[in-house]
Amino acid sequence: MDGHPRTASGLLRRALRRHPRRLGAATLLLSLHQACEALVPVAIGVTIDRAVATGSLPALLACLGATAVLFVVLSQAYRYGARHVVTGWFTETHLLRVEVAARVLDPHGLRDAPPSGELLSTATHDAERAGRVIEAASLVVAGTAALVVSAVGLLAVSVPLGIGVLVGTPLLVGLLQLLSPWLTRRTAVQQADVARTAGLATDLVRGTRVLRGIRAEDAAADRYRRTSGTALASTLRAAGAIGAYRGATVLGSGLFAVAVAGVAGALALDGRMTVGQLVTVVGLAQFLAEPVGLLGFAGQKVAEARASAARLVGVLAAEPVHPRGAVPAPGPGALAVPAAGFHVEPGETVGVVAPDPADAAALVALLGGRRRPEPGELLLDGADVAGLDPAAVRARVLVEPHAVVLFEGTLRSAVDPAGLAPDAALAEALAAAGAADLADLELPVADRGRSLSGGQRQRVGLARALLRAPEVLVLHDPTTAVDAVTEGDVADGLARLRAGRTTVLVTSSPALLGRCDRVVVLHGGAVAATGTHGELAGRADYAAAVLR
Repeated sequence: MDGHPRTASGLLRRALRRHPRRLGAATLLLSLHQACEALVPVAIGVTIDRAVATGSLPALLACLGATAVLFVVLSQAYRYGARHVVTGWFTETHLLRVEVAARVLDPHGLRDAPPSGELLSTATHDAERAGRVIEAASLVVAGTAALVVSAVGLLAVSVPLGIGVLVGTPLLVGLLQLLSPWLTRRTAVQQADVARTAGLATDLVRGTRVLRGIRAEDAAADRYRRTSGTALASTLRAAGAIGAYRGATVLGSGLFAVAVAGVAGALALDGRMTVGQLVTVVGLAQFLAEPVGLLGFAGQKVAEARASAARLVGVLAAEPVHPRGAVPAPGPGALAVPAAGFHVEPGETVGVVAPDPADAAALVALLGGRRRPEPGELLLDGADVAGLDPAAVRARVLVEPHAVVLFEGTLRSAVDPAGLAPDAALAEALAAAGAADLADLELPVADRGRSLSGGQRQRVGLARALLRAPEVLVLHDPTTAVDAVTEGDVADGLARLRAGRTTVLVTSSPALLGRCDRVVVLHGGAVAATGTHGELAGRADYAAAVLR
C-alpha cells in the first residue's frame, strides 16, 4: 500500500530516519564509551612511564585521577547510550507492530494473506528483529570510533603499527562481510519456517475441539511434528551459520591482535619502545578484539534485520483485495442485488430464508465485503458498490457474522470496544439482544468469549452490533444458540431498536421472520418468492426450512 517501503533495505533505512535524536544520542555516547575503552591501555602505559618508572608521587596521583575520570565517563556514556539504543529499538518495534496491525485490519483487505499465526509471528518476532537495526547502526559507528582511536594511539607509539591497524582492520571487516549474504539467506529460511510452525500451532490450539470431535488429533500431531522438524532443521542451519560467522570474527580479531602484539614485542626487544609503550600496544592489541567483535555482531544483527524486514514488507506492501474507490454520498440505506432480484428499501426489515445454506453464506459474504462485488452486482442507495471505497461502505453497512468473535477483557469492552458508550446505551443494547441477564458490565470475558456460553456469546455479539446503530445492519443467524423465549425477546428488541433503519435478517427463526416487513426465499442465488412470514408459510420449501 502507498506510504510503505517496498524493499527490506528501504524499511531499514526508514527505521533509521524515524529516530534521528535517539540514534544520534546513542551513536555519540556509545562512540564516546568505545573511545574511552581504547584510551584505558594508553592511560596505563602513560602511568607506567611517567609515574611508576620515575617514582614521582605527584605524577602517580595525577595519572590515577585522570584514569578515574576516564572510567566515570566510560561507564556513564555506556549507561545512557544503551538506554537510548533500547528506547529507539523498542519504539521502532512498536511502530512496526502498529503498522502490521493496521494493515491486517485495513478494510481494503490483504491479497494472499498468510495464516493468522504467521501474521502474529511477523508482527512480533520480525518487528523486533527489524527494530534492532537501531542498535546495529549505533554499534557500527561506535566500533569504528574505537578502531580509529586505537589506530591513533598506535600511531603515536609506532607509525608502522598504526598504519597496519588502519589498513588491516578494514580488510578484516570486509572479509567478514562476505559471509553476510549467506547468513541472511539462512536466517530468512529459518524465520519463515518458524513462523509457519507458529501459525500451525495457533490454528491447532484454536481448533482442538473440532479435531477431537472428528478424531483427527493424531493426524494433526503428525503434521505439526513434520512442520516443527523442518523448523528445527532450518534453525540448526541458521545457528551453524551464526556460529561460523562469530567464530570467524573471533579468530580474525585474535590473529590480528597477536600480529600487532608480536610486532610490538620485537620493537621492545630492539629498544625502540619503552615498557609503558609496550603495555599500551599490547593492551590496544587485546582491545582490538572488542570493536571488531562489535562490527561482527552488528553485521549479524543487520542480516537478521534484513530477513525480517523482507517478511514485514511482504505484509505492509501487499496489494489490497479491494482497491480504493469513491466515498458514497449519505443516503437512506437502500440495498439491492439486481441479478438476484433482491432489494431492501430504506428503513425496511427484510428476512432472508435460504433452504440451501450456501445461498445464505454467499449473500452474507457479498454484503459483508468478504468477496469483492462485480460491477453492478451490489448497489447501495443506487450507487455501484464495486466502485465505492470499502472502508466507507463498511462504515454504513455492518454485517454481524454467525460466528461471533469476542476479545479478552470485560463485558463492557466486548460490547463497546471503543469504550465511548454510556452505561445506559450499553444496557439498552444488551436488553434488545436478550442479554439483560448479563447486567454486570465488569464481568470478565476470556479470549474468544470462552468464559461465556454459546448463547451468551451470540447475544453479546448482537448487542455489540446494535450499539453501533449502523445505517444498514445485516445479521446472519443471530439466535441459533438461544431458547424460544429469549428468541422472542430478541425479536421484540430488534423491532424496537431498529425501527426506521434498514435491517436484513438472514435466518430461519419464525420469531424473527414474523417481525419482518417482508421475507424473501433464495434458491440458487436468486429470489424465488417474497411475502410476509404468514403468506409464505404455505410453501413446502419455506415450511421445511422455517417451521420446527
